[in-house]
Amino acid sequence: MLANDPLARVLYIDLSRRAFSVRHRPELFEAGLGGTGVDIRLLEEECAPGTDPLGPGNPVIFAVGPLVGLYPLASKTVAMFKSPHTGNLGESHAGGRSAVAIRMAGYGAIVIRGASVTPIYLAVEGDHVHFRDASALWGLHNAYTVGSVLRERESGSGVRTIMRIGRAGEQGVTYASVITETYRHFGRLGLGAVFGSKRLKGLVISGQRSLPVTDRRAYRQVYDTIFRAATESPLMKKYHELGTAMNVLPLNALGALPTRNLQAGHFEGAEAISGERLAAEYLGRRVACAHCPVACVHLGTLRLPYPKEPYFYKTSMIGYDHEPIFAVGSLLGGSDVSGIFQLLDEAEVQGLDVMSMGVTLAWATEALQRGLISTHETDGLALDWGNYATYIEAAERIVSQPNDFYRALARGAEHAASIYGGSDFALTFGGNEMPGYHTGPGCHLGYLTGARHSHLDSAGYGLDQKAGAKGETLTPEGVATGLLDEERWRQVLTSLGICLFARGIYTSDVTLQALATAGFDRSADDLVQLGADVLHRKYAFKLREGFDPAALRIPGRILQTPTPMGTLDEQFMRESIAAYARAV
Repeated sequence: MLANDPLARVLYIDLSRRAFSVRHRPELFEAGLGGTGVDIRLLEEECAPGTDPLGPGNPVIFAVGPLVGLYPLASKTVAMFKSPHTGNLGESHAGGRSAVAIRMAGYGAIVIRGASVTPIYLAVEGDHVHFRDASALWGLHNAYTVGSVLRERESGSGVRTIMRIGRAGEQGVTYASVITETYRHFGRLGLGAVFGSKRLKGLVISGQRSLPVTDRRAYRQVYDTIFRAATESPLMKKYHELGTAMNVLPLNALGALPTRNLQAGHFEGAEAISGERLAAEYLGRRVACAHCPVACVHLGTLRLPYPKEPYFYKTSMIGYDHEPIFAVGSLLGGSDVSGIFQLLDEAEVQGLDVMSMGVTLAWATEALQRGLISTHETDGLALDWGNYATYIEAAERIVSQPNDFYRALARGAEHAASIYGGSDFALTFGGNEMPGYHTGPGCHLGYLTGARHSHLDSAGYGLDQKAGAKGETLTPEGVATGLLDEERWRQVLTSLGICLFARGIYTSDVTLQALATAGFDRSADDLVQLGADVLHRKYAFKLREGFDPAALRIPGRILQTPTPMGTLDEQFMRESIAAYARAV
């Protein structure tokens, strides 16, 4: 690591005392590189066993990697905390400007401790931290408005990051998100609720630094190699043109697109909500994260008339990709794009994780149809597939929580099912709501075993599709090995701050060349060892906090609805989970 690299600096902020300090911690980055590898080490230091996720002892830790600010597609910030949604590891990633802003402010990591008595937001300007009163922002209905106010109040336009929560975080919804910039999020596992418990409304970070490299000529050569690969890759071109919404039609053709709470894997309205249709008829613009030439963030235009005002319209830009389309489209049985966009907008206004919100609403819809609940519990709302006006009202009530039922929904589908019944069709894995793939055993085992219970942990859907294309039969040991190999390598990429869309570009050789220019002399074996160590540490934290792989609930619905690889077998799933747990 280069001696003058600001990456080694860790900013510690104490909300209780309204104080801050900076410590030089090169040993953290030498051992963990950055991102996930540094985050988990700091979480071990800062989060005592049994910490209340919504108490002042739960830290919020942000870390970035050594390639951030130097190379294309190194754009991710990793946040770690104890999750109020699952009770164990909380880990969420966001792009936008967050990673580059933290690096330019002069830090490799930021640790936020304690809790404020009154609402505040933080403004980090290089070496200075300001504790600003946020009383006027607390309780604002619209998270967009909060962002607008912070943009007006704080300096650093064009280089800063603005993180903030909506009312969902203030109200302790366990899957509340933190919005960064406007269309990026720390979406999963409830970081927004942790912010809310600390009375922390937002965080603005800015600064300007130069970043050292070992050899400018070598740096330029590696940079050009990565840039060309990113701009000439057919897959990256597809990400630019359609984004991940390109997955809707292929998954639907396979029978792998979860529909109406996974009662089916094929959605008759898939064409209407496909990436191709949205790009052709609704795409307003594309947005890129800082230092990314791909621009995979797609914004659709929503044009709605003002009430009682003829010829006057409000035009909004709504971010979309595969997961939101699945979560509030096919899973809720709807293909009305205007309704989908309005529900996505409501999630943005409130600061809700769209995936958890959609899966929870899908469970509630089926629970109502099966008679497990009535309109008494739903506060008069007749939830029904594709009825977006009703879903928008329900989303608002998840946040306002007018009764016990909505207070249960504010803790997710698994918690609500534990009270009202219907656990078989509560589509949660380790407590976290499912993503949009029903491809076979690999994807669901990935959700069950992955450290974050996310499709991005180990891409189990890829195992399914490769095996299906080759006509291969998966074995429990084979699935466990494939998931572990992928998840370990992804720990390396996320420790570097690499967007996982670029995993095909940042091969081991390219990664080592880039690291060398940043002052890290590593071997391929070193990277392999790092990935294994980070994953092992994350699992050790989960186990410490009560996670038990053998006790994982397998949703009955995934065993009932056929996948492209046939109907799943529970014994196979249990054997695979056990094999994974033995090896991790």
